[in-house]
Amino acid sequence: MARRRGRAGYFEPTPGGGAAITLDEVEVSILRSLAVQLLELVGPGDAEGADDADPLARLFAEGPSKPPDDPALARLFPDAYEDAEESSEFRRFTENDLRARKREDALAMIRALDAGGPVVELTADQARQWLGGLNDLRLTIGTRLEVTEDDESGLYHLPDSDPRKPLVMAYLWLGGLQETLVETLLR
Repeated sequence: MARRRGRAGYFEPTPGGGAAITLDEVEVSILRSLAVQLLELVGPGDAEGADDADPLARLFAEGPSKPPDDPALARLFPDAYEDAEESSEFRRFTENDLRARKREDALAMIRALDAGGPVVELTADQARQWLGGLNDLRLTIGTRLEVTEDDESGLYHLPDSDPRKPLVMAYLWLGGLQETLVETLLR
């Protein structure tokens, strides 16, 4: 029988710098669904499949030079510079790697959740990937909700009849998970 570790919904440290959390079936299902949706949103990137037979060509493949049209993707892959030409050049050489890292973070979440059991145990590397994945999920949902630093507190007071309420609840819950994971990794 697996040892039950940690309080439900809170990350706690494990030996070796990792983290563990106890999640119920609904929480696992929600997190998994959100991570899969993040994978679909991030997509394969422009260089994926360019020439899978030649890894060297993929290494030097250039990415997009324009920011994404989707506001959530634009938030995940923001311009690096105010100058459009400099930002375009930077994006061309970095976005594919950023997309790959975001996919790996989401996949790490899915794999850990699929491992089964109410306790999800993460190595130090997996915990860092989860931190990235949770951050990407919050950025995406926050963008969809049009959250700004000035009005986040308004999210706590939505009536139950507001159609954004489930998304807001997920956004706030992910924030709590992210906070306890950061605190755990800093211990």
